[in-house]
Amino acid sequence: MNQITFRTATIEDLDILLHWDQQQHVIDADPDDDWDWANELRRYPAWREQLLVELDGRPLGFLQIIDPYLEDTHYWGDVDQNLRAIDIWIGEADDLGKGYGTEMMRQAIERCFASPKVTGILIDPLVTNVKAIRFYERMGFEFVEHRDFDSSHCAVYKLQKSKWKTK
Repeated sequence: MNQITFRTATIEDLDILLHWDQQQHVIDADPDDDWDWANELRRYPAWREQLLVELDGRPLGFLQIIDPYLEDTHYWGDVDQNLRAIDIWIGEADDLGKGYGTEMMRQAIERCFASPKVTGILIDPLVTNVKAIRFYERMGFEFVEHRDFDSSHCAVYKLQKSKWKTK
């Protein structure tokens, strides 16, 4: 059985993250984002975790968990306290469709809900990313609204902690 683990992303991960940013499936999922890796990998604000995901010790993907209420750019706008927001992707196209994303998301959800204060998790796939939307719906996320973030037309979804507990 393959083991998926998370570790804090560091500046030493810059090359792999820049490489993944050039992969077509990553661009298709988030064409407008500039993660500013060289700076952000050196910052460790209390409201964010940036995690490199490994499969049996090799880089597999990236995961970011933020507190959207405290996040400094206010990307999510006015939101309730005690939420988290997740960004997730697999780096190489060859690793798609193997169940790795499901396990990454399951672990990320468990990590978020390990805090007794966290009540829900937000995600914002592009409206056109039908595969991601189906994936999130299978994980239990429910549609909230369509919203434009910068120039990206997104579907906002939320997973309530109470719904996850019943899985």
